Amino acid sequence: QVQLVESGGGLVQAGGSLRLSCAASGRTFSTYSMGWFRQAPGKGREFVAGISWSGDRPYYADSVKGRFTLTRDNAKNTVYLQMNSLNAEDTAVYLCAVRRLAYGSGRYYYQDDYAYWGQGTQVTVSS
Repeated sequence: QVQLVESGGGLVQAGGSLRLSCAASGRTFSTYSMGWFRQAPGKGREFVAGISWSGDRPYYADSVKGRFTLTRDNAKNTVYLQMNSLNAEDTAVYLCAVRRLAYGSGRYYYQDDYAYWGQGTQVTVSS
């Protein structure tokens, strides 16, 4: 059974930073690409960032490019989303997910390619 546990969310003022973590268990973490998505109240789930199984060439949504950085530590089975210059539009529940197939990369925005999802962590940015 794969488990993903997000942490690091909270309340922050506009312009501030947060670092989200997603700890994975139950699968050979190092062979699967990972993604972060978010869902704001009344809106659909939106792609934020994705990273390959090897950790190179992370891919970002245009809305977060230049502000968010996605990394992974395969030794710790954890991915990290560093979020800087936060604004009110970043307010959402942030969820991490693991891809369905090993060693795949690219097309990180396609939600159906993800097999397992975490419960999410709330990020609230006050303006």
